[in-house]
Order: sequence, then C-alpha cells, then structure tokens
Amino acid sequence: MCGIVGYLGRRPALPILLEGLRRLEYRGYDSAGVALARDGRLLVRKAAVRVAELTRLTANLAGSTTGIAHTRWATHGPATATNAHPHTDTGRRIAVVHNGIIENATELRATLSASGVRLVSDTDSEVLAHLIAAAAARGGTLTEAVRTALADVEGTYGLLVLDAERPDVLVAARHGSPLVLGLGDREMFVASDLAALVRHTQQVIYLEDGELATIRADGYETRGADRPPTVVEDVPGDYELGGHPDFMAKEIAEQPEAAQRVLRGRLDERLGTARLDGLRLTARELRGIRRVKFLGCGSAYYAGQVGAGLVEELARVPADAEPAAEFRYRNPVVDPDCLYIAVSQSGETADTLATVEELQRKGGRVAGAVNVVGSAIARECDSGVFLHAGPEISVASTKAFTNMTLAFALLALTLGRVRDLSLGEGRRIARALAELPERIGQVLAEEDRIASLAGRFADAQHVFYLGRVRGWPVAREGAQKLKEISYVHAEAYQSSELKHGPLALVDAAMPSVVLIPDDELAVKNLGTIEQIRARGGPVVAVTTTGLAVPGAEEVVRVPTAGPELDPVLLTIPLQLLAYHTARKLGRDIDKPRNLAKSVTVE
Repeated sequence: MCGIVGYLGRRPALPILLEGLRRLEYRGYDSAGVALARDGRLLVRKAAVRVAELTRLTANLAGSTTGIAHTRWATHGPATATNAHPHTDTGRRIAVVHNGIIENATELRATLSASGVRLVSDTDSEVLAHLIAAAAARGGTLTEAVRTALADVEGTYGLLVLDAERPDVLVAARHGSPLVLGLGDREMFVASDLAALVRHTQQVIYLEDGELATIRADGYETRGADRPPTVVEDVPGDYELGGHPDFMAKEIAEQPEAAQRVLRGRLDERLGTARLDGLRLTARELRGIRRVKFLGCGSAYYAGQVGAGLVEELARVPADAEPAAEFRYRNPVVDPDCLYIAVSQSGETADTLATVEELQRKGGRVAGAVNVVGSAIARECDSGVFLHAGPEISVASTKAFTNMTLAFALLALTLGRVRDLSLGEGRRIARALAELPERIGQVLAEEDRIASLAGRFADAQHVFYLGRVRGWPVAREGAQKLKEISYVHAEAYQSSELKHGPLALVDAAMPSVVLIPDDELAVKNLGTIEQIRARGGPVVAVTTTGLAVPGAEEVVRVPTAGPELDPVLLTIPLQLLAYHTARKLGRDIDKPRNLAKSVTVE
C-alpha cells in the first residue's frame, strides 16, 4: 500500500514524479525516493522523509524524461534511507519500485548472497533489482529479463522497472497489487492509484493480475488481449483541499453530496423500493437469496455490520458480517444460496480481494461494494454496487463509510420489497433515505458544538464507546476513528456486556460515549448511563432529537431518520469528535502514524 509513479515521454520527468508522489502520499509516507535515467546511468535520491523534503533533495536533478518514484509504507525493515525505494542492483543499472510482499524473499536473499551479491537493505523488494539485473546481463529485452526474474518470485507485486541502458522503455508487472497506465500524447504514465494520473490524462488502462506491460512513450504492449482505455471521471480538483485544513475535514463536509450520489437514480418512492441494477439479479433471483454475508476489513467490516442489521430487519433474511481476513483462513462453508458482499473503499484491499477469489473458486455468489471504478475487486466480481463517494484521501474513512451504509440500506430495501416488506413500510424507508443527505447536513451544522466536547477526549487516556444492537457497529466505528487519528485508546463494547467485566474500568477519568437510537432499546441504553454514573464515570450521550437523556453530562443530538436509519446519522458526530480531538492534540490527521489508506498487503 505504497505509492508508485512512473513517467516516460517528452517532458522533464522529475516534476511529474514528485507531483504524483504528493498525491499518493496518503498511501505511504515513511520514506520516498526517485530514480531517473540520464546519459546511461541512474540518478537516485531517496530518504526517510516526506515528499516535500524529497523535493528539496532532488532540486539539482534535471535533464531526464524517464523516471520512477515511490512513497513507502514500511513492511520489511524500518523507515530508513537504505530501505526506501527505488532499489537498485549492485551495478546501479536496474532500478525498481515495488508494492506488495515477496514471500520467498529470505530464500532469494540467501541465494543471491551465496552468488556474491551484496544486499544492503532489510527489504524484500531489493531482491527484485538483483534478479532482474542478472537476467538482463544475459541479454535480451528488459521485458524478458523481468519475466525471467519473476518466474522465481512468490508473493504479490505491483512492480515498475527502469533500466539505465534502455531509457526509452519501462516495464510494469502486476500480481495482487494495483497498477494503472495513463495514456498521453507521446507520453505514458504509470501509477498505483488514479490520483497520480488525473492531472495529466483521463485515458487509463488497468493492468490485470498476472499481466506484464512494456511501456514506451508512444504506447504499451502486453500479452493480453487489446482493450480500449477506460475514461475516468475524476478531476484534479477531487484531490485538492479546496480551502479545507486537511482531507478528513473536506471529506466529512462532503458527505451530504456524497450521500446524494449513492442514492441518485436508485430510489423508487412510488413502489417503495430501490433499484440496484449492478447486482444483475432478477426479482426471482433476489427472492432465492437465503442469506447475506458482508466481508470487509476495518471500517468496511463495521459498515457491513450495519448492513447486516438492516437486511435482517427489513428483509427478514439472515445476515451477518465478518472480517475478510478471518473468513478466508477458516475454511468456511460456502453456501450457494448466500449473497456475499465484498466491501472495500479502494477495491484493492488484499484480504478482501483474496476472499473474493476464494469464494469464486468454491462457487459462491459474490458482489462487490467498492468506491473505485476499475479496481481489482470491481473487475473480479461480475456484479456489485458502486459507492459514488468520490475520491477519499484521508486514511480515516468518513464519506465512504457513510455511503457503504446507505448502499446496504438500498440492498436491504430491495430484498425486503421482494419479500414481505409492505408497500407502506417500503415508502417510509425510501422517503427517509431520500431525506438523509439533508439530515446529514443538519448534523454537520452542529460541528462547533460537537468540537467543544473534544477537550474531554484529548485529556483522557482511555474512552469507552457503548452501543446496543443498532448502535453497536456505530460504537465500533467511533472507537476506531478516535484511535486511528488521535492515538487516544478507545474500546467499543456492547452496552449489555458492560456489567460482565468492562465496568471494572469505569472511573472519573474514563469518559464513555453512549449511542442511544430512539428505538425499543432506548430505556435499556439509558440504564447503561445510570450504571456508569453510579461509578463516577462521565458520559457523553449521542442520540436523536426529542429523547430525554437524564444522567449524561453532555448530549449530542441528531435528527431522526427512523430507527432503522438512525445509525447512519449517529456516526457523523463520532467522526467530528475524533477529528477535533486529533486537532487539539496536534496530530497529523490525514496521515496517522503506522497506517496507510489502501491495505494491499496481508
């Protein structure tokens, strides 16, 4: 989940590479580097710095129209200049940038060392440069050398290779880690993410798994069938702050518009249902679904939990959610009557993608719920739901999480209406969904009031997030947000489990955030507050308008959308609480330590 950029053409390569790295820095920011080909040799600069500092380190490099670059999220070895990419062979002829993990790197390193090669880094990626250099020294094209080297490699890779002796060509290879080619006018671009390309072109080719591409300024070649380029809708402004202090603030503010996009054209209020044409299922086929299972990682998993609750409640179909990484390794029983939903903002999450492949091997019916057109999961699944959240840059997911839950509400409504959900109830849900973008805007209008509570969390060492049934996945997502961007320890518990152990931790120094939808469990959730207050614990209640909450020191209210959809709105204040806590603590909000946006390794 690092960032790769490559350029080959008629313009100076360095500014294009650096600008691309800046746009990909959310994918990794432990270190960064570039390699340029000039006069038959490699010019390499790399260090354990952010891209802004790399720009200063490369100020004296010029004169090359071919180069590759990388911004790293460390997997093998700490963030040091030596471990930063690009990596080169001993003779500094070959430079590589690599995303993924070489699983047999230990064996390959031992073989290389035994043959006299001196490895200088702790990384698995360095072996690729030496293997390709050895193959290139035996003659043939760079493409042949890369193919020969990869025959000995086990693992995953998004790989881009530069040969100082052949600066008119780059070679890209993909196996399990994304790469996309950008087509220009007598110039070509390569990146691990569209963000690095949209300033220069909207004509792209997504490399398929197992595909290797030979890239020249006037085009590219692969062994696969020719296919027309995809025209992307993203524009450079999607990747700019637009006056916001950081991308998380921008993406929180964009949620009303993002919600409108995911709902647009999909609601049928007259018939009280939804249309998800991307699922490619008839009404008869929808009725044949006996179970729904959501599979994702992190926030996508928690969104799946919200979705599972909605499916059971509206459609009366058994549903659950499970972390994709756990599902794929427990040899699950694959049910042919189950609809599996693979959830991923990037569409490239390694564990989720591997789960899709495993399900398909076993004959499972799997649909994708992704936010990136042309992503690996979108291509691997023959059906799905596009989230329409727009590019999400901040590591902490906000608008994509909200759009996931709305997409799953549409699915639940669709399934419900082909079963026993009445026309009246269907219309009620459809109207509530149509009104949600406005309701989200109303919550965001209370940001200053919510921000004033952030001091409680900034001064705390630990925070509890508590919810029950509909509020439980919301509590989990809220706790994750606080942990990942503020570094304040937070744990989510089901309210009903509080007295079965966790209550021992409650004291005056530990605030609790209690989620209270206005539903049949409101009285029980109010009882949770009494249990906490009896032990001296401070409470912030997040609830709907009109519900009295005695005992809470602070109450945050959201407009109601009905009990089924209130969890969507209850999530928004938790995003703002986490964001403003991190601001008060001076955290690097968009780039939290140890994390990166798209997890393309296990």
